[in-house]
Amino acid sequence: MSATPFSKSSPEIVMFQREELDKILWVYGRMVAAGEWRDYAIDGLKDRAEFSIFRHAAEVPIYRIIKTPKDAHKQGAYRVVAATGAILKRGHDLAQVMRVFDRLLLKLTP
Repeated sequence: MSATPFSKSSPEIVMFQREELDKILWVYGRMVAAGEWRDYAIDGLKDRAEFSIFRHAAEVPIYRIIKTPKDAHKQGAYRVVAATGAILKRGHDLAQVMRVFDRLLLKLTP
């Protein structure tokens, strides 16, 4: 008998909670409305959750918002990573980490 995603024998995966997704999708929605971002993907993995942002669906993600619970007691569970792999911001509070996009939002506001 194979393990289903909800069985006790399958490994736990890390996912974003609803409150975290609300914060991420608020910024994402603003950038989509401005025509800057077009697509996203959410991945729940064994050690982390990733929200990948794409300018076009066929490209590599331009940003990744990553939640790694095992890093929560160190430098913070959240980080925003650019397409180059550079960590733009990291921390314990997702709202503070998401502020890295404030300058983009201000630039797009008329």
